[in-house]
Amino acid sequence: MVSGSRYTFDCDVLIVGGGIVGLSTAYALTRARPGTRVTVLEKELAPARHQTGRNSGVIHSGIYYRPGSLKARFAVAGASEMVKFCAEYGIPHEVTGKLIVATGRDELPRLHALVQRGRENGIPVRELGPAQISEYEPRVRGIAAIHVGTTGVCDYGAVAAQLAEASGAEIAYGAEVVTVDRRPWGVAVRTADGRIVRARVLVNCAGLHCDRVARLAGDDPGMRIVPFRGEYYDLARPSLVRGLVYPVPDPAFPFLGVHLTRGVDGGVHVGPNAVPALAREGYGWTTVRPGDVAGTLAWPGSWQIARQHWRYGAGELRRSVSKRAFTEAVRRMLPSVEESDLRPAPAGVRAQAVLRNGTLVDDFLIQESPRTVHVLNAPSPAATASLPIGREIATRALKHL
Repeated sequence: MVSGSRYTFDCDVLIVGGGIVGLSTAYALTRARPGTRVTVLEKELAPARHQTGRNSGVIHSGIYYRPGSLKARFAVAGASEMVKFCAEYGIPHEVTGKLIVATGRDELPRLHALVQRGRENGIPVRELGPAQISEYEPRVRGIAAIHVGTTGVCDYGAVAAQLAEASGAEIAYGAEVVTVDRRPWGVAVRTADGRIVRARVLVNCAGLHCDRVARLAGDDPGMRIVPFRGEYYDLARPSLVRGLVYPVPDPAFPFLGVHLTRGVDGGVHVGPNAVPALAREGYGWTTVRPGDVAGTLAWPGSWQIARQHWRYGAGELRRSVSKRAFTEAVRRMLPSVEESDLRPAPAGVRAQAVLRNGTLVDDFLIQESPRTVHVLNAPSPAATASLPIGREIATRALKHL
């Protein structure tokens, strides 16, 4: 127990969520102020069971993000820090570089805009013609491309596990938060198994459930998590791709499109698409939670998304239900791929924050209330940028102490 002037606390800072953002926050707290007592409550039986452990494993360069945004700042700094962290602790990683490939003339203005954005963010970018594309990726076809040298890959599950160990925090697994009682003196949290934890400050890093935790604390986050499932395949012939190959993204959506990623294990991941999930942890069409669906449908922003982006959504749904359609999307960049080359792989679910007016929140969203810090949107590149994000959250939490 930690004693205060009038109250007794189990810890100084209590973090809800044992994904990479929550664990990097714990890691940053104990380094910024040694002796700080940190407890992490994670409802699963191990860390990184959801977004952290179900992504492409890419160390993003920061080329996509608006200059000056939190995503741009954190990704550029986080990419180099993540490489150093992996090297320090012997975690599998590789700086591979990647291609962003335009396959149609209508994509060229967006590709050129990415070149400018990359340079504004201080990222080395090389522009390529068709012949130069083949030098990097002999089987990839496009009319133009850019090469981003600072992109890499790593094992984020291993990173999360190392952060948990190196933080020195007490981490309680199987500890789902069901009640939050915030008082002037601090915060008391009760878990599903009846445990009560008292802390001076609460940090909400609950990912797919962050809006719910905010409401448990008595705050109106002004957004809702709308879950989108990203479906992946593994490439049966990984020799078709040397490294990382991406399409030119549509800036109207916070998704990068179906891409090819050679991981640290030598296999090639293909995907993801982005389709509405029928549960916040809905990793397949058969996983349906009526309460989650009802919550999505009751949020006005969900209907605004449907009205504004139904054509885009229809294409994503088509690729979800039709392997042939998914293969066609891959063939735009990799013509030699066959439908039989794609083998189903585990899916992921993205916790997308949506405002009441239907805005898909694109940047990190962190809100503060008395004795509380809520991380309400931590989209890609959150894993890449987890070390600087953790420091930012830790700095805010320490102010509340």
